[in-house]
Amino acid sequence: MTREDPRRGPEPPRMDALTDVAGIRVGHARVAGEGALSGTTVVLAPEGGAVAAVDVRGGGPGTRETDALDPRNLVQRVDAVVLTGGSAYGLDAASGVMAWLEEQGRGVRVGPRTDQVVPVVPAACLFDLGRGGDWRARPDASTGRAAVMAAAASESGAPVAEGAVGAGTGAVAGQLKGGIGTASVRLASGVTVAALAAVNAAGSALDPRTGVLYGEYGAGEPPAHPSPEAHSEALRRLARAQEAHEAAGGGVPPFNTTIAVVATDAALVRAQAQKLAGTAHDGLARAVRPVHLLTDGDTVFALATGQLPLAPENPVALNEILAAGADTLARAIVKAVRAAEGTEGPGGAFPSYTDLYGG
Repeated sequence: MTREDPRRGPEPPRMDALTDVAGIRVGHARVAGEGALSGTTVVLAPEGGAVAAVDVRGGGPGTRETDALDPRNLVQRVDAVVLTGGSAYGLDAASGVMAWLEEQGRGVRVGPRTDQVVPVVPAACLFDLGRGGDWRARPDASTGRAAVMAAAASESGAPVAEGAVGAGTGAVAGQLKGGIGTASVRLASGVTVAALAAVNAAGSALDPRTGVLYGEYGAGEPPAHPSPEAHSEALRRLARAQEAHEAAGGGVPPFNTTIAVVATDAALVRAQAQKLAGTAHDGLARAVRPVHLLTDGDTVFALATGQLPLAPENPVALNEILAAGADTLARAIVKAVRAAEGTEGPGGAFPSYTDLYGG
């Protein structure tokens, strides 16, 4: 059954995903080949783009075109945001997205002809180098093109694959396998707020005292506590995995990152979108501990499609959107960790949450 908003008609079925913001599409692509454990996720805005902003709080970020999103600067809207593995090498995936957008005539007009455009494609990367065994297996322009084409080929409001897909393919959250997660909420005002996260944190998503995922404490429902016996066995398995990891040489250092996109169909100006990106980091801090370290590149983008104006008579109408951004990002992180499947290979053994605690 659907509700009806007089401003936009019947509400479509909710996917609990970023794509619940009308017009937003998501595509994933994975790096091919033996020894590869990395990929790219593209968030494609509706035709005409979306108001965009960013807030970078990690001490080791890898980003592209984030300065263009400063509210003081020229560009107001972007057509796509790229989340990618491969550390700074993987930022090349944005080049493939940029080339595809140019072919569609989408971007900032810089000349009299419609094909004279420069697409602005902000991007952020996470560190997953060597997780599959091949240090050089990382996303490039072809991976970005495949991801944006997958997004463009999807239906409006389509479900979004979660877990070890796209930018989350090689992601790790503490000692657990990480991945992609997404969530959304429709507010009483009719505004939709949604988030998508690639969870690859140096910190932990798991409370070591209880086995509860940190983000569940703020999810609006009582967290599901594993039994003490299940939790004790999970801690033993994690300890054995860590010992094996260290005995094998320790692998690569924990240069990790959680990168995310928060989107809304509200009509926000750039400064408001930047505030949304900033407060969404509160959700990251609820779901992962610690965050924003020197070895993290924690970055949150915000997109506003502008379909629903804020109530002009309410000077703090933005507040519920800001709160929802943090809530949905925390829940997206929980869903990412729950959706991930464990992996074991040359880059290390990383059990999933469900491996340890069941569904």
